[in-house]
Formats: sequence, C-alpha cells, structure tokens
Amino acid sequence: MAKQDYDALAKDIITNVGGKENVDKVIHCITRLRFYLKDEKKADSAAISDLDGVAGAVYNSQLGQYQVVIGQAVEDVYDKVIDQLGDDVVDAEATEAAVEATGGATGGSNKPKGFFGTIKYGFQLLIGTITGSMMPVIGLLAASGILKGFLTLFTFNLGWIDESSTTYQIINTMGDSTFYFLPILVGYTAAKQLKSDPIIVAAIAGVLVHPTMVDLGAQTSKNFTEFLGVTMNATFLGLPIHIPSYTYSIFPIIFAAWLARPVGNWFKKVLPLSLRSIFQPLFTLFIVSMVVLVVVGPVITLISSGLAVFINWIVTLNQAIAGLLIGGLYQVLVIFGLHWMVVPLISNDIAQTGHSVLNGLINFTMIAQGAGALAVWAKSKITNIKSLALAGALSGFAGVTEPAMYGINLKYGRVFWMANIGGAVGGLIAGLFKVDMFGFTGSWIGFPSFFSKTDPNNIWYFVIAGVVTTVVSFVAVYFWGFKDSDVQAAKEAEQKNVFKDAVQ
Repeated sequence: MAKQDYDALAKDIITNVGGKENVDKVIHCITRLRFYLKDEKKADSAAISDLDGVAGAVYNSQLGQYQVVIGQAVEDVYDKVIDQLGDDVVDAEATEAAVEATGGATGGSNKPKGFFGTIKYGFQLLIGTITGSMMPVIGLLAASGILKGFLTLFTFNLGWIDESSTTYQIINTMGDSTFYFLPILVGYTAAKQLKSDPIIVAAIAGVLVHPTMVDLGAQTSKNFTEFLGVTMNATFLGLPIHIPSYTYSIFPIIFAAWLARPVGNWFKKVLPLSLRSIFQPLFTLFIVSMVVLVVVGPVITLISSGLAVFINWIVTLNQAIAGLLIGGLYQVLVIFGLHWMVVPLISNDIAQTGHSVLNGLINFTMIAQGAGALAVWAKSKITNIKSLALAGALSGFAGVTEPAMYGINLKYGRVFWMANIGGAVGGLIAGLFKVDMFGFTGSWIGFPSFFSKTDPNNIWYFVIAGVVTTVVSFVAVYFWGFKDSDVQAAKEAEQKNVFKDAVQ
C-alpha cells in the first residue's frame, strides 16, 4: 500500500468504527490498531475488512478492544489516525506494553501447553517470522517470477528470443535480480521486524552474495577436503569451512537479523559514545558474518547433504514412493533452504544423462503450490488477498513458488499443507507412470521439458499428473484449506517476533 494512501485509509477506518465521537482511546501493537470504543456495536467489521490495506477486524471482548489488523504498516496508519483524532486518544504506555507483549496481536494468551504444544508453537512462530520477513518483497518476487516465465516461453517455447543474444541476457538479469540479491532484501525487512539495524544486516547479506563468496561457493575441486560428503572449499582463520551458494537463500540472513540485535545492543552498551558509530557496526558485521559463515551455512549444507542422499536413494529404490514423499514434503525443505544440495544432483543428472527423474517429481510441488494460491484467489472476497493470491498462482505456474509460498500458503498454514496433498498425489502418479524430465524449467510453463525422444507418452503422463495435482490441490484448499476469517489470525502478522524472548 502506497504511503500517500494512509490518510484515506485512516479516515475510512475512523468512519467505520463509528466516527471520532465513538473513539475513547487508540493504541497499537506490532500489527493491529486497537480501539477503545464507547459503543463497539457501531463498528462495521465487514466494511473495514474490505478496505485495501486491512487484513481483518474483530472485537476482543476480554480486552474491550476493537482490533483492526494492518500488518507491517500499522505504525504509519496509527500516526495518521492520531493526526485526525487528536492527542486526547493517545495512551503511550498502553501502546508500548502492547508492542512488547508476546502474542499481543491476538489479545489473548498464546503460551503453549505441553511438549508438543511448545514444538507446534515454536514452528508457527518460526514460519511467522519467515513469512513476515518475506511479505514486503512478495510483489517483486511475483513480478520477477512472471517475467522469467514469459522469457522462458518466448525463448525456449516460441523461439522469439535467441538464448545467446544480449536481449535475453538483459531480460534474464531483470528477472534474476530479486532472487540473486534476495538475502539483502530479506535481511533489511527481517531486521526491521526483529529490531536489529537494517543497514548492518543488509551489509551482512551483502557479504553472503558478494562475487568473491559466490566464486568460493562454486569451487568443488577434489583438492579440497570433505566432511560427511560436504566439500570444505575455504578456510577461515585456519578452520576449514564450507561456503555454499547464498543467493536465493533466506534462512541464514533471518538468523543473522536475529543475532545482530543482541550483539549490536551489547556493543552499544559497552562502547564509549565517541567510538560507537564506527565500532558498533564494525564488530556486529564481523561477528555475525563469522557465525553465519562458519556455523549456520555449513550446518544447513550438512543437513541438506544428508537429505539429498536420502532423496536420491528413495528415487532409485522406488519412483512411486519417491513421488509421494517428494510431492508432499519437498516444499518444506524449500522453506529452510535445505533443498539446495538437491540442485547439484539434478544438474549432474542432466549433464551426464540429459534427463532427471528427480526434477520431474519436484516439478509437481511447484504446480501444487500455485494451485493452492489459485484456490485462495477463487474463494476469497478480500481484494488485497485475491490480488496477492493470483500473482502467487501465476508465478507458481511459471516455476517460481516463493510468492505463493510466503505471500499466501504459509501465512495461512492450512493452504500450504492442503496444497502439499495435491503435490503428493501428483508425485505418486508421476512416479507410477515413471515420468522423466529433460530440462530445468518446471511447473506448467516447463511442459517442453517433458517431451521425450524415446517415449512419446511421457508428455501425456506429465499432463495427467499435472492436471491431477492442480485439481486435488485446488479442491483441498478451496474446501478445507482457507476461509476469509483466517486472515484475522494470520501467523505472519501476529508472530513476527519469534526470537524476541531469546534476546530480552
């Protein structure tokens, strides 16, 4: 939502909560405007929920608050509301308490009960932090995904653009830019959520995607030592480490955004004021970058390597079972960046044999997530949700699932899992038909990758499995995965300070 629209939005919200005369006090938490109204029955929840920039509205009887879900822009909208209502409605202490309170956005107690409750709660918080960090760049991701999809269509399907031309290279760079520098973009937004310094975290992300680091990550010479199948392609202060590719990744930089807060705050306390402006960012940049490069990145790579070996073993053992498991669970790996060790397996398969069964199975997980977002678009009556869902669906069908995943499917968790059911069914069918893939480009736009010189039916098997994936995912999400009331309890908005308790 453009910043110039906040005045109009604030005015519409005030009107629909019963007007200025119906407002006693207004505070806000990390995602919601909280009105203390003289008569809550005068508020029109349906009208407020339909406003562009509002994700829902609800009256919390326990707190006596009428809550309007805004999300990232809540402080900006709050400021405009106060401008129009006057300082008499301000309660600074209550606002500060609401912002600091864990689970304050829901107005209730979110404390988990029992071991499994704690695990579930922690996972929800983690997913909320990831999706919240991604939300500001979803539009860019969707646009980039659609652009890359059209480029693939015009180049490899229709032959309108020569792959070796500079035109292709320039447009491809436009499509790749957001993904290549994704750690920097997400680092900035995650830092704003987790109360770190956004500029320092963006600089740390710059370390991860610097050309030197990219070159180090590409080194796979046999001259390097290996640990559990992972190449130690660099050393840091004499310690052998593995440098993976951090482009397209988000989890390491979100971790960095969390760690930068306590590290930066500690140096802020101990450094003299005259030295703080230089040495606080210096030490924070060095320490956090070191931890990510020496610990977090290699650990993720090690886990990914083990998963890659297991996935390859399953595919070799039984393609149908592999399709079921990969179709249902592969996108979980994508959330945490654990899928990157699978990519070399696919590259190696295509380089040596010209095809990849594994890539063919993964393809249906992309279709599933796109179909899940499409179902949300078809069912929702909330304008901004429909717009976001349609962009995510188009991008997913063009082979880029991030907009669908982080903009809609994970944010409203059942969408993600219902879509995965379709991916599992489609993967199972693809495995039973022994579908093969002869290129990298996947999802619906990648259909040319399924034309086989030896099996003319391969393309039809792809179409059958793809249609089943789309239908099952769509139906499962439409009937059991999403309803507009879910917007009022969006995980991203309510749980974005997942690491807060660890640093306070």
